[in-house]
Amino acid sequence: MSRMPIQPASPTIDDVIAAIPAWTGRTIRTEPIAGGLTNRNYRVEVDGTPCFVRIPGPATELLAIDRSNELHNTRAAAVAGVGPRVLEHVPEWDAMVLEWLPGRTMSIAAFAAAGSPARIAEALRRLHAGPHFALDFDMFRLTERYLGVVAERDVTIPDGFRGALPAVARIEAALARRPLPGVPCHNDLLAENYLDDGSRLWIVDYEYSGNNDPTFELGNTCQELGFGADRAAELCTAYFGAADDALLARMHLQMIMSDIGWTLWAAIQARISTIDYDFWGWAEERWARAAANLAGPGFEDWLAAV
Repeated sequence: MSRMPIQPASPTIDDVIAAIPAWTGRTIRTEPIAGGLTNRNYRVEVDGTPCFVRIPGPATELLAIDRSNELHNTRAAAVAGVGPRVLEHVPEWDAMVLEWLPGRTMSIAAFAAAGSPARIAEALRRLHAGPHFALDFDMFRLTERYLGVVAERDVTIPDGFRGALPAVARIEAALARRPLPGVPCHNDLLAENYLDDGSRLWIVDYEYSGNNDPTFELGNTCQELGFGADRAAELCTAYFGAADDALLARMHLQMIMSDIGWTLWAAIQARISTIDYDFWGWAEERWARAAANLAGPGFEDWLAAV
């Protein structure tokens, strides 16, 4: 089937299916998957074989998503044995068809099970030992970029946020004193971005992936999963083999930066997204947690330890 020279700006799932020549004449069944915060997702069965189809949401360039970077990194994660294979790519809309991974989508409650930090560390070590990603990821630069979007689009952000920027500069300076080598990181490890096939964890959705300090990956995971100090130390030990003060301090500072950056992400989403989700509530929640940690008794100790 030849592709039409002019494609709609926001394709339907039928548009994407029609744009894949290998699916011409096949028996196709589609089912939307709820829960995506940026994209539209579908389970598509082709002659009875399931796959996952991801169609990007509108204006995601404002969220600093580079689709060519995502495609390259998704393929690299598959080579590392931690992500699904890319079966098809429709460049007109950057739609991806991915291998369907059997297993359950994880949740914060599911990760409360004993032994979860060790399983997470094993998955992250596989990813981090895999092929280098196309681009680097730096939450400090991403925060600056998001602040530019906030200014350009007159986006509302939580009260007090700008007052924290000097503290953010102190975090960056502290982490730069003894930088860790960058490794291919996911950088956005919500519980739902892990899948459990019963024997190991898989990691999906590489929109914000890039080479980064591994302690950001660990800190982001702890923050997204609601891990307390004991579980953070358990994850650090499982990943590095030890949980010394300097590594834990890096993780805690990176946890703050995770909340700082994703606060702005959520505020921008509250302005631009068409998805029915309380992004502003999420922004306020992230900011409240970041502000509490910046003002907390551990902040100065973490800076000193790093």
